[in-house]
Amino acid sequence: MTIHFPEHYSDYTVKWASLDWEREQAWALRRQVFCIEQGLFKEHDTDEIDANAQCLVAIANHGGWPDKVVGTVRIHVHQDKVWWGSRLAVAKGFRHASGLGAALIKLAVGSAKALGCEQFYAQVQAQNEALFQKLNWESHYRLQVKGREHVMMQADLSRFKSCHNPYSGYVMKDRQLPQIPDSVCPSLLNTWTAQQATGVIAHAH
Repeated sequence: MTIHFPEHYSDYTVKWASLDWEREQAWALRRQVFCIEQGLFKEHDTDEIDANAQCLVAIANHGGWPDKVVGTVRIHVHQDKVWWGSRLAVAKGFRHASGLGAALIKLAVGSAKALGCEQFYAQVQAQNEALFQKLNWESHYRLQVKGREHVMMQADLSRFKSCHNPYSGYVMKDRQLPQIPDSVCPSLLNTWTAQQATGVIAHAH
């Protein structure tokens, strides 16, 4: 018998990827967004950076049990104490109300800061510039990447809290669902609602 879950999830775990299935689904999501939807690449979007980059994921859960990766981004050291973020992708249907893009951005910068990052940059697609600015990023200049307008942006590290346990990350509950008792989600390390996605992470470790 096939069990069909409801459209909405109870919560989302935002963390550094640590398992093979997390990374595989993250790469599949990137292919869906950057190759199929946007047409920026042909067969895949992987490159030499992936060999040394850290993959971050947002995992949709049912009552604390992981179901699938619905968001991802990667970060890497560009040179001493200078980090870059790239390949931010959120699955269709989770891009507006969930706050997952903001959550991934904050964990990306916060975890890099905990590792000694002093400058953090990203080439951001122009339609996402306002989101990054709201999250305390500064725009430097515009450029074309793969025929699409991007903005070179830099995070204001003073506005981000360091995250020292990125493999654990944090959990944010789906704001579209009623409040779920903690007894239903015993694995929650930190509760973080999507409504807080544009504020400063208060419970990152």
